[in-house]
Amino acid sequence: MWRLLGAGCLVFALVASAAVAQSNVGRGPITNLPMPRYVSMKASEGNVRRGPSLTHRIDWVFKRRDMPVQITAEHGHWRRVQDRDGAGGWVHYALLSGVRTVLVEKDMLAVHARPDPTSPINAAFELGVVARLGSCVLDWCQISAGGYRGWASKEDLWGVAPDEIRD
Repeated sequence: MWRLLGAGCLVFALVASAAVAQSNVGRGPITNLPMPRYVSMKASEGNVRRGPSLTHRIDWVFKRRDMPVQITAEHGHWRRVQDRDGAGGWVHYALLSGVRTVLVEKDMLAVHARPDPTSPINAAFELGVVARLGSCVLDWCQISAGGYRGWASKEDLWGVAPDEIRD
């Protein structure tokens, strides 16, 4: 009888742990924040390592402050990140900022006064500009850089999810 009861408890425990794991799908195990998610580089230089510790080799170095990156994994104080080209590795969390930025992916991107392609154009941003991310609606995001601000098509920006809405 005890064996039968033990097996029943084991099955219950497995089902319960599977339910907890399922409810945390898409959440970081350390921060419980959504995964993947976008952040930016806080530092003007940041070592990107092969693994999540100082003993791992530095594969390359981020050289641009405010560059948007996507966090794809967490381990202790380390975050696995990737850039718009898919290159990545492990970065210490102190080098990252929650301030959202985006990378302009279209040359001379029209930045409009309102989220409407027929609204007046406030500015045109060059390919590769890093802009601060503001509000986002279904297909548009408000961005700012170099003292200019306005709305740009979400499909021309890297650093924001296609379905992301921001107030």
